[in-house]
Amino acid sequence: MAKINLLLILAVLASGLVLVHTAYESRRLFTERERAKAEGQRLAADAERLKAERHAQATNLRVEQVARERLGMRLISPAVVASGVAR
Repeated sequence: MAKINLLLILAVLASGLVLVHTAYESRRLFTERERAKAEGQRLAADAERLKAERHAQATNLRVEQVARERLGMRLISPAVVASGVAR
């Protein structure tokens, strides 16, 4: 009878340790998931910000390209400003 009681006590202790370990892992994984969610949201916001910046830069470049190609405009140089005559 003593052997059975000892065996049952060891089984209860082992199951308790497994339960504690499982609870710890569950909390750790939940925290990791929440961090990953926050990182994903931050990266999505960065991606949107970068898209907006790219769009703004592309628009300015497009205007400059159209001005040069279609309208024949060019950058002004200090010599033209000083003399007042376009070369």
